[in-house]
Amino acid sequence: MPDSPLLMLQALLLIMGCLFFAVGTLGLFRLPDTLTRIHALTKADNLGLGLIAMGLLPAVAGPATAAKILLVWLVALAASATAAHLVGRALRAMEGGDDGSGP
Repeated sequence: MPDSPLLMLQALLLIMGCLFFAVGTLGLFRLPDTLTRIHALTKADNLGLGLIAMGLLPAVAGPATAAKILLVWLVALAASATAAHLVGRALRAMEGGDDGSGP
């Protein structure tokens, strides 16, 4: 029974991560415009993936596998932020508010 608190913490982290993914998906379907949809996805999904990664870490075989899980999370964070920025910039350019020359 010494593993019981750790297993409960893992289960809690995994369930919370899945709930954040669900909230992000709900935001994608329910929010009115592109920028608010991107905001819901990038915030909720990044936190959901982080919680799932943290829930998986105690069950890995060694530090190399743990490093891979954390690296996947960091790459997903960077890709999500970059994609959201590019979509936001493209939307702004389509609306005529950006000539593409600024930061």
